[in-house]
This record gives sequence, C-alpha cells and structure tokens, in this order.
Amino acid sequence: MLGTLKKFFYFPLSYYFRFFAKIKINLWKPFVIVVTGSSGKTTLLHLIESQLGEKAKYSHHANSSYGIPFDILGLKRKNLMFYEWIILFFSAPFSIFRKNPTQRIYIVEADCDRPGEGRFLATLLKPQATLWTNSTRTHSMNFDSLVKSGKFENVEEAIAFEFGYFIEYSSKLVIVNGDSENIKKELHRTKTKTTSVSINNLTDYKVALDGTVFDIRGKVFKFPQLLPKEIFYSLEMCIELLKYLKIPLDKSFSKFTLPPGRNSIFKGIKNTTIIDSAYNANLDSMTAVLSMFDKIAVGKKWMILGDMLEQGESEKQEHEGLAEEISKVKADKVILMGPRVSKYTLPKLKNEGQKIISFENPKEVLDYLNLNLKGNELLLFKGARFLEGVIENLLADKKDSRKLARREKIWEKRRKSFGL
Repeated sequence: MLGTLKKFFYFPLSYYFRFFAKIKINLWKPFVIVVTGSSGKTTLLHLIESQLGEKAKYSHHANSSYGIPFDILGLKRKNLMFYEWIILFFSAPFSIFRKNPTQRIYIVEADCDRPGEGRFLATLLKPQATLWTNSTRTHSMNFDSLVKSGKFENVEEAIAFEFGYFIEYSSKLVIVNGDSENIKKELHRTKTKTTSVSINNLTDYKVALDGTVFDIRGKVFKFPQLLPKEIFYSLEMCIELLKYLKIPLDKSFSKFTLPPGRNSIFKGIKNTTIIDSAYNANLDSMTAVLSMFDKIAVGKKWMILGDMLEQGESEKQEHEGLAEEISKVKADKVILMGPRVSKYTLPKLKNEGQKIISFENPKEVLDYLNLNLKGNELLLFKGARFLEGVIENLLADKKDSRKLARREKIWEKRRKSFGL
C-alpha cells in the first residue's frame, strides 16, 4: 500500500519542488552539463570535478526528480527521515531568494529510475551538454508495464528512450558511448554536435591492488584507485568535454577521488584486504567489477555477492546471467547473499561445479566470515542488501566506517534490523 502511494504521488509532489527550482535555475543561468547513464555516471562526475574543481558546482548525492531540484534550491535531506519532508516543503518557496552560486558551470548527475523521469529532468535542466555513459537494465521493474502495453519491444529500449530525453534537449554538445546499440538508436533525437567514444581507442588496460593504468592511443593515465575497464568511457568523455570547454587536461588526475562503495580498499580483520563495491548492482556493473577482480593477481580471493534489485520481469534472467559471469572468475570462495541469488544464481553455479555457499541475510554472511576467514584473503563485496554493514564489522580500523556508503540514520536503522 505504501509503495503504491509513493508511486502515485511521486511526480505530483516533485513538480512542486521543480516549480521553484525552475525559477532558481533561470535566475542563475549556468552552463548545464548533464552526466547520465545506467552506471559509471558518478565516477564520471568525480573525474570532471578533479579537472574543473571550483570552476563548477556539482550535484553530489542528488540525481533524481527530487534530488536535483533540492540541489538547485540548496535544500538537503540529512537523515532521510520522514519529518524532513515537512521542512523541505515549506523551505522551497523561500529558497529562490538565496544567493545564486558563483560558479557558472553546473555538473548534474541525472538518473532515470522510472518512466517520465528523463523528460521531467531534461525539461527542467535544458542542458547545454550531455554525457551519456551507457544504457542497460537498471530499475527494470518500473519499465515492464511499457513493454506489456506494446509501447516498446523490450525493457532496454524503454530505458534508453527515457535517457534519450537528455540528448534531445541538449543545445550544444552530446558525448556518448559509441559502442552501445541502445544509445545509437536514440541519436536521431539530437540536432547538436555529437562525439562518440569507443573502446577501440583503449590500447591497454592493467589493474592491481596499487592502482589502474589506461593506455588510450599511446597516452597513459595512472590512477591509484581500482577502476574497471569500462571506466574508460567515463575517462574519454571527460577528456572530450575538456577539449570542448578549452580547459587544459591535468593528465595525472591527482585530485580524483572515488565516492563510497565504488571499489574502495580497506584493511580488514585478520590482515584481510576488502574491496568495497557495495553501493549498487546491476548485471553490467557486476560484470565489470568481476572482470576487474579476476585480473588482480593475489593469493586467496573470496567474492561476497548480493542480489540485484528492481529487475522486475528480468529478475530471473539477470541473476542467471550473473552465474555465467561468476563462473569466469578464478576465486577460492564464492558467497552469495539474498533470496534472488539463492534462487536463480546458486543452482546455475552448482551445475557448473563451483565451490559456493549461499545465505539469505547479511548477518549470516558476517557470522560465516568471522568463523572461516584464516587471514590474508582478498574480499570483494558487490551487490545489495546491506553488504556495507558486513564490511563495517570487518574493518581493522573502525574509523574507516565513515568512508562507507549509506551513513544516514535511516540506513543505520535498517542495518540494525538485520542484526548488523
């Protein structure tokens, strides 16, 4: 019942905040650059920020039909608790009188979680430039009805169409993943200059625990962070954007930082090493991280993988596809956590003879790890259902918990309900 009410009121209420955000952005008049796509967009935003610094304002932690108007108005949800909505509702009209940001460039991370969101945000922002990383099955359950009604042949088409509103409303520049067939089908909607980037430009890719190296047509970029090969698209898009803006490239990317839950490395108990990629998961991002993990040459390697949420009619297919990707990785232990991976992924792996164990909730995973870790293992965490809570309890330095995802009070309460 509550979920149905949320869906019903999602756009009517969001238009209230959008009304004031539109006034605010019209008064401010920034050069708007939208960063969008099914995955990789947050990393791309951080790559751009490492280059532009204080020249631009960035929509950190805000990418939805509520988050972006809040960001424009200078409103923030601190604890994600219900009472905050009352404060936000009455604060919105007065927010338009706040001083405009001094930056003349606005970098906006924009998502399309549901039908109508791309158009809602594109018409609000009317970007001068759009950078579109990819388009795959994310939040698929929200688009199933469009396929059932016959409007689209499949979920991929429906999702790509929604993202396509950003390039449709872009007035000066569009930079896209030129290897995505879903994106190619939407390019007819833009009349602006379009630049495509292709993985064919990646000469070499190397990854180890001490960092990642990309060789792009003879130009070498070294990062101390762990980055999947697919981040090439974000890196190349950042470079192309800087060319357009006529801003010199800092080849070292020395100011680049990763947001929480995107392959952060921590020291764990018993001298283990933790790779925290627990922020979110769909099959494409899972595949990218698993491939990266496979290339890291160390001793004992364990994978702890959770469900992929909001897959809708594609849930079974996506989780069975995950089994295929897991089977390609050389790992000493595979631990699955959640009802979906247990129902769909586990049977496929058992048929392939994989050594694997499965649990329903994160507390069971934590108990198993505490009991069975011998020491010096490399632990990869990827997927949903509060894996960050498991990581928190395995940290060698408990202060590192501040660097994990979902630190707001509402998530703390939910983790406690799971016994974490």
